[in-house]
Amino acid sequence: MSEGEVVTVPRPLTLPDGRPALDAWTLDPRVRHLNHGSFGAVPRVAQERQNALRAEMERAPVAWFSALPGRIAETRTAVAGLLRTDAEDLALVPNASAGASAVYAALAARPGGDIVVTDHGYGAVTMGAQRLARRWGTAVRTARVPLAADAEQAYRAVMAQVDDDVALIVLDQITSATARLMPVDRVGAEAARRGITLLVDGAHAPGLLAAPLDGLVCDAWTGNLHKWGCAPRGTAALVARGPLREDLHPLIDSWGAAEPFPERFDHQGTHDATAWLAAPAALDFVDATWGWETARRYMDGLADHGARVVAAAFALPGTPEGPVDVGMPVPGMRLVRLPEGLGATRLAADALRDRATAELGVEAAFTSFDGIGYLRLSAHVYNTPEDYEHFAAVCVPVVEKWARESAAAPTPAA
Repeated sequence: MSEGEVVTVPRPLTLPDGRPALDAWTLDPRVRHLNHGSFGAVPRVAQERQNALRAEMERAPVAWFSALPGRIAETRTAVAGLLRTDAEDLALVPNASAGASAVYAALAARPGGDIVVTDHGYGAVTMGAQRLARRWGTAVRTARVPLAADAEQAYRAVMAQVDDDVALIVLDQITSATARLMPVDRVGAEAARRGITLLVDGAHAPGLLAAPLDGLVCDAWTGNLHKWGCAPRGTAALVARGPLREDLHPLIDSWGAAEPFPERFDHQGTHDATAWLAAPAALDFVDATWGWETARRYMDGLADHGARVVAAAFALPGTPEGPVDVGMPVPGMRLVRLPEGLGATRLAADALRDRATAELGVEAAFTSFDGIGYLRLSAHVYNTPEDYEHFAAVCVPVVEKWARESAAAPTPAA
């Protein structure tokens, strides 16, 4: 922060009756919940709606499952409203990875058939691309996108891996480990011009971006509603607008198999779809209580404040004084670099996450990229500036202690 810079601390959001926003959730108040971006948090009203739906299902299972496809179709309309897309282009799936898996299953091999991913890609989706390449007998090419790359640099890095032998590009709209945008619009336009299939992993986009599909040309897009949308977990959308939609099928064939897309996805046998049907209750709650635009502005301002406060608290050599430059920042998410030697791999970062929960009473996301560990902050409406100030004052000194212990530990013999 430069001298004389005016810093605005966001005023915490409250419920209409003046209570803290957190009171609308059932989250443990003894824990600091600073990782909404991983698994979300479901407000009470949506939990209650899902419980009521489950009770209805158990009272009359035959009637429930007979009517279920029609109710899922109605839910698709509500979800499409949040995404500002057409319900007839949207199917409901358990999560973004399931949407990607449906796309992989629909694609036929073609000559060349290489697949392009990036080094920011979500691990599970990238593993699915690797399995597809093994099935096709082709290769996965990884585009190396510098963390601080702007839109032009990121676009050039992706397209440098694309030639006539590429059949599929898999690109995050918002990256998970590095909390940045990718130029999906430009890559989509060029992929369409070349006749290359583009799958956009928009796992973090619903609720965080106002209109994630506006102006986007792609063959398929998939995004989670259980993250920023606060829907019950196991709720995600798969959107397809082009010819590929005719080949998209749910991973389990059921009695709707002969229906067109997306109706065939409304038939999932005995799948417990109460999470899907309760999703509109969560979306409507945020909209009616604060409005999505207000919620997004608050989350973004709070993430800014949190990153400044936490980054300034780190004092060990090698840690930057401010938030990390990710080139194309995303609303509501920020990166802070960890002290050297901490969280340098995914497994090490996951171990830090678990240790912070157990020892610090904090649910936080620790990630890694290119051999460097980061703290990924993701704010939601129930978070407050005090959450991040607590982390800076209480948790940062402990994390620095862990770093010193790690540096002093003997190196394992080769």
